[in-house]
Amino acid sequence: MKRWIIPGSTFLLAVLSVAAFSQTAKEIIKRADDKMQGNSNRSVMKMTVVRPDWKREVTMKGWSLGRKYSLILIMAPARDRGQAFLKRDQELWNWQPSIDRVVKLPPSMMLQSWMGSDFTNDDLVKESSVVNDYDQRLGADTVINDITCYKVIMIPKPEAAVVWGKVIAFIEKKDFNELLVKYYDEDNILINTLVLSDIRRMGDRVIPTRLEMFPADDPGHKTVIEYSDLEFDLGLKESFFSMQKMKRVR
Repeated sequence: MKRWIIPGSTFLLAVLSVAAFSQTAKEIIKRADDKMQGNSNRSVMKMTVVRPDWKREVTMKGWSLGRKYSLILIMAPARDRGQAFLKRDQELWNWQPSIDRVVKLPPSMMLQSWMGSDFTNDDLVKESSVVNDYDQRLGADTVINDITCYKVIMIPKPEAAVVWGKVIAFIEKKDFNELLVKYYDEDNILINTLVLSDIRRMGDRVIPTRLEMFPADDPGHKTVIEYSDLEFDLGLKESFFSMQKMKRVR
């Protein structure tokens, strides 16, 4: 029996194939993002800023609810203890107990260094969303440390208020863990490279627990974040992320 092709159907199938391809890229990055984020989470972590002739350690606790709410409390060193950062939707504040003052950080500071590290304010409080603020497409599969990974290329949407001109994420096919992320500016110049490793169980999932950020222009510089505890889906409410809580959370 002959199979008839309706004129134009080949073109339609091609369009649908491209749409499915794009959707697949978005779903991949969403699965990886959801795995690290959860609906809400609570974490304990240590950040080590490494320079050629010195290093500095900062320990902290963090809470988050989706992408709109987050709270970070500095535990050490002593001179920074009690300092906190609060994000509610598009607004970001810093509580400095040593001077009894709350400072509101403008969106223009999202690309600035967070506490002298190689992470930006945007990295720590997740101001932008790799799922909603970028258009995603798949590149060629890549092998990293003998693990086959998806290559997801993300270009910011025209209306999105983001700090990067392009982001490329390499996500393992089996467990959807990010292993490598490259950040580029608007001129397509590599700025930072994030390496994720030490994959182990945290709470109810197996995820990378060591994050190393390497700035492209500063050889010998890096910042390492290591999670010692991470719990997910705690039922946190929006009311938890308040000015009052930022000042008294422990």
